[in-house]
Amino acid sequence: MAMTLDEFTRSVDTRSLPRVLQIQSGIYFQGSVYEMFGSECCLSNGEILKIIGVSVSKLTAEIHPDGSNSVTVTLPLDYPGLFRIVADKRPYLTMGEIAESLRISSDRLGQPVFRCSCDVQLTDRTIKEGESFTLKGLKTDSGEGSVDCEYVIQRDPKHRFTLKLSQQGEFYECEDDQFYTLKEIVEWKIPKGRKRTVNLAKSLPMMERCFCEIPENYSGELILTPIYELQAVMKYRKDIVHIPSNLDVEVIDVTGQCDADSFVQLLSLSDISKKPSEEFPLVAEITERPWQLQKELQFLLNCKQVIIHGAPQAKRILASEIRTDGQRRFLVPMSYRGRFKRRPRVFPTAYDLEVAKRDKEQLHVVATRAFESRYEGLSTVLVGDQFLVQRRETSEVIYGGTRKMVEALACEKIEGKNYMSVLIPMCLDGGFVEVIHDKKQYTISEICQQFHLPFNVKVAVRDLSVAEDGLAIVPGLHLEEEITDSYVVISTMDQSECWEVPVNRTCMTVQVLHRMPEPSQAPDARCAVEEIGEDCYYALRRYASATIVPPPRPPKKPKQPLEESVKQQPPKPLGPKPSRIPKSPHVHKSKPVMPVLPGSAKTSSPIPGNEMKMVPNLVPSPVLQKVNSSESSLEETEDKDADRHDYEYIDEDELESIRKKFQGQTIHNTVKGKPNAYDQSI
Repeated sequence: MAMTLDEFTRSVDTRSLPRVLQIQSGIYFQGSVYEMFGSECCLSNGEILKIIGVSVSKLTAEIHPDGSNSVTVTLPLDYPGLFRIVADKRPYLTMGEIAESLRISSDRLGQPVFRCSCDVQLTDRTIKEGESFTLKGLKTDSGEGSVDCEYVIQRDPKHRFTLKLSQQGEFYECEDDQFYTLKEIVEWKIPKGRKRTVNLAKSLPMMERCFCEIPENYSGELILTPIYELQAVMKYRKDIVHIPSNLDVEVIDVTGQCDADSFVQLLSLSDISKKPSEEFPLVAEITERPWQLQKELQFLLNCKQVIIHGAPQAKRILASEIRTDGQRRFLVPMSYRGRFKRRPRVFPTAYDLEVAKRDKEQLHVVATRAFESRYEGLSTVLVGDQFLVQRRETSEVIYGGTRKMVEALACEKIEGKNYMSVLIPMCLDGGFVEVIHDKKQYTISEICQQFHLPFNVKVAVRDLSVAEDGLAIVPGLHLEEEITDSYVVISTMDQSECWEVPVNRTCMTVQVLHRMPEPSQAPDARCAVEEIGEDCYYALRRYASATIVPPPRPPKKPKQPLEESVKQQPPKPLGPKPSRIPKSPHVHKSKPVMPVLPGSAKTSSPIPGNEMKMVPNLVPSPVLQKVNSSESSLEETEDKDADRHDYEYIDEDELESIRKKFQGQTIHNTVKGKPNAYDQSI
């Protein structure tokens, strides 16, 4: 039965490809195939095509820039942005409908999460209303299909169950908190027969170099509609034919009447990488050349035939340039021959110090942010304090008049030439910078063996095996984590050039000609430092993190005891408080403006500005205690993980009032006739 090309495109199951089609009727010019802008625009009657792929060439997005009138814009697949998916509000009535509409596979991107609006009774359990479960894969048992599922919230380790495709119910898609590139959404998240709604979550730096029809700072929803394109092979052509799905022709499926193997076999690098190792090496002809290649792989643009030696899984180190904006990202191979020197690391919490500590080396750090310990027995940290990190310990402390056991970090505090053993709270919300004493030069493999990643380095000796070493001009590199990715080893026919070519970032099609006899000695494949974009960086980090168990969360910062908060009355409102206090690792000690009272801790932070004075909360004043107690009471009703500032800003009038209260309090406590140092300073 004849149907339009667009009807075939929307109804075909990509898992059933390849399919053989015959052109039945349409508008065409004299001849067989006409090409316009890289796509076939005319096909003649009786033409036979083998459809090997259906892909999305671009997307149209319906937006509402002014809140009412809708505007349709076009988005290319390489649009440089990250998107967050809006859950589909329309229910699926059977599991089979979900399996037909969405891609379900063992790949992490092909595992959607659903919930049911009512209880679903199975043979051995009941899925309760609102319980979320992940679809892990499809399988066929005795001719009847089913879906492997797993509870999102694990009551038992990997609590799995099976739902038949005929299972009925009202299944709703759950919210997804991941970021996706437009290519990933097209490949995995576009449901068949439905539109996909997304939000633009993050604009990437290369956005400025891309023509964009979306209004600047647009924060609303985008309703995506895919525009399809078919990849086909013809009898007498070796290249892949790209056919728009809206071409005005009618086709008929003749797969059962034609031999699909009689067509030329064209393979992508992804297809090549899935071949077993016994089939290599292969001689292949490049039929579709990559449009963008790094400098070391430019030889592929001039080669007609190449030798494919294998498809290994290779290790790379994901690295970022150390800078605040416009960071460049790199994949550094383990064979990189340059040498690195260490650069100081930054640690936001005491927990990070404990993670970075190695037995082979002493970790020496300087505090860049003050922290007041609220436990009796644990040390307060001031800006500029230096520590040698030892180990984690469990210590008994007094807090709120009661004894309790807490986790602490044992350190040696450096004071001149003296060393003092102290315990630092593990919940320390401060900041530390590493002091480097090591002047050695390391290879990339030595760094991975001897130190924990992430790690900061700088190229000390460039890689002399390449003409231009892009890493040598970078002021500093943040080595983040180890990545395993798919590569294909390709060489020229004379094997003068042999490189590892990334599978997932090289769009190239080849035709396998024949298998070569295995050589006595395989050529040494070279690896290049690869610079990647922001979208690729976030995708690689997400794939790597999928198999890594996250570390335990650092302990929370302790709250003030509730009894003290009840006893204190809140003070009158203070002056305006900035949203964030600037912090810098280059803070020098200076004499504080306010004198240090007996029993109070020292302060090393200067008081900036003339309009506002900064008074540390460490001073044991009744007024400041009220401020602290008021904050603690408010925090009990707020998010327990909310961040708190270490200092309060108080205006001049309030500061003068506090000084008078200090003076009155001190006079009552002073022996008559012997004024203390505080009275003299006032």
